[in-house]
Amino acid sequence: MIRKIALAGLIAVAPIGASAHQLIVFASVDCEAVTVEAKFSNGNAVQQADVRVLDGQNNVLTTLPINTDGTVTVPLDSVDHSEGLVIEVDTGSHDNYWIVTPDDITRSCQS
Repeated sequence: MIRKIALAGLIAVAPIGASAHQLIVFASVDCEAVTVEAKFSNGNAVQQADVRVLDGQNNVLTTLPINTDGTVTVPLDSVDHSEGLVIEVDTGSHDNYWIVTPDDITRSCQS
């Protein structure tokens, strides 16, 4: 009986944010561009967000608006990607990132 009461107490005080949707960011690279995809954990595409592209030293190289399908393409010739890239997606209430390493870029150009 005590365990049931304690468990009920834990459920009652669980943070409301625990059921909130998380932001999922994925970036794929080919030899010409990085394609960024952002969606919420329920599968819905992010429709409004800023996508920041940073270099290996965390300097912002460019900021782009995300498309309504939750994607954005960053041409590799438009950014210095020699030390890799950090792709940050910020919806204003959720944010997350993806790291593209120099090896990711090199491998994509060899295939």
